[in-house]
Amino acid sequence: MASFAEVESAEPEFAGRVRAAFDAHGHKFLATLRADGSPRVSGIEMHFVAGEPWLAGMPGSVKFVDLGRDPRFALHSGSSEPEAFEADAKLSGRASPVTDADERRRYAAAAGVPPEHMGFELFRIDLEQVVLVALNDEKDALVISSWRPGRGLTTTSRD
Repeated sequence: MASFAEVESAEPEFAGRVRAAFDAHGHKFLATLRADGSPRVSGIEMHFVAGEPWLAGMPGSVKFVDLGRDPRFALHSGSSEPEAFEADAKLSGRASPVTDADERRRYAAAAGVPPEHMGFELFRIDLEQVVLVALNDEKDALVISSWRPGRGLTTTSRD
């Protein structure tokens, strides 16, 4: 598992493009696992706070109930329409609930959340894989870049 800071340290250009893909869309798509093991896809507004991606939102949301039971997740940045497509990104790994009051206060301060609005669920993300899908310079092939801890960055193309 890794932090996003580790990805940035190892592959700064790749990490910058991944972050730009996530920052390009307000709404992202979070995949979690239901109690019966079937997948659930939920919308979420994920933001990078203090350089790291975090999952935060309304208490009792089924996506957070899922993560509390099984921490595995996948998060998709969203994509532009084909004529405007530049790249999309995916993060996958495990999400851990943050219950420590001091850590929650530090997150809220960094995120600009006022103390009276601290009644949200908060999960820290540990990354197993970071993926960027983009077009090549000629715009005639997909370039899929994948970073994993211990393996680094790999890139493949699909015509």
